[in-house]
Amino acid sequence: MLKAPFIGAFFILVRMIDLEFYSPIEPIFHPLFTKEGLNVFIKRDDLIHPFISGNKWRKLKYLLQKAESQKKKHLVTFGGAWSNHLLATACAAAKFGFTSTGIVRGEEIQNDVLFLCRLFGMQLHFVDRESYRDKKSIFKRLFDPDPSAFFINEGGASAEAVEGCAELVSELEETYDHVFCACGTGTTAAGIINGLAKNHYSALFNGISVLKGGDFIGSEIKKYTQSDSDFVLHTEYHFGGYAKTTPQLLEFIKRFSSTTGILLDPIYTGKMMHALFNLAEKNYFKKGQRILAIHTGGLFGLLGMSERF
Repeated sequence: MLKAPFIGAFFILVRMIDLEFYSPIEPIFHPLFTKEGLNVFIKRDDLIHPFISGNKWRKLKYLLQKAESQKKKHLVTFGGAWSNHLLATACAAAKFGFTSTGIVRGEEIQNDVLFLCRLFGMQLHFVDRESYRDKKSIFKRLFDPDPSAFFINEGGASAEAVEGCAELVSELEETYDHVFCACGTGTTAAGIINGLAKNHYSALFNGISVLKGGDFIGSEIKKYTQSDSDFVLHTEYHFGGYAKTTPQLLEFIKRFSSTTGILLDPIYTGKMMHALFNLAEKNYFKKGQRILAIHTGGLFGLLGMSERF
């Protein structure tokens, strides 16, 4: 009785992981850009999937293929209590025939994101913040006896994730002078930079660190880049640090969303877009330049900050 559904899930997995998706590009109209003579666009990776959205799909794509090739059926990954990565992994596991466990940083709590993770079948295991630092040790202690367990680092950070993110550039049908993207671990940034080099694309990559003291992200990016391509890491738009925000940032997000119909989150994309606007005000760009912002998804982060708006 169990054999047929399992075989069906296996064939769905092989077919669906290779499935191409569509991520549209839209113009952003604003008086500031008109005044400065700029053409600004946004690539809507947030529309790839409701739960495996943005860079999460790109990061997980080759990790899932690797797990399947190694006959691993149990995805084990890590994240905070509001982690979009945990939610994306939970959904991907359910969709492609895996089971999943999420190691959650901090004390046990209940929230909307973790509720959705559980609905997708993810088992949650909470660990204290000090122990959480050594993820490999946690995996070995809890899952080493399980031959089907497959380790996925926090945020999906890996060479496979970089490979998936690099494919974004091959989807671009127009040329741009600047590409903007929020940076946390540097994985998505490294992938896009590799993609720009591979496709002989001359756009300058601009990474917006969402972490306070985020200069180290530059070194993390270089660990995964395959060329000496130039990029700029802007470290002054963190608004207090990871998952930190200010009334100024929240007001910007409200104005942007209410005038474009595009939601931004306060952790990643809100900071990235605020940086783009601020740099335009400071004449960072040349008149007539074309700028592409990457919407990396992560909109469920809004739920954890709804009371602050």
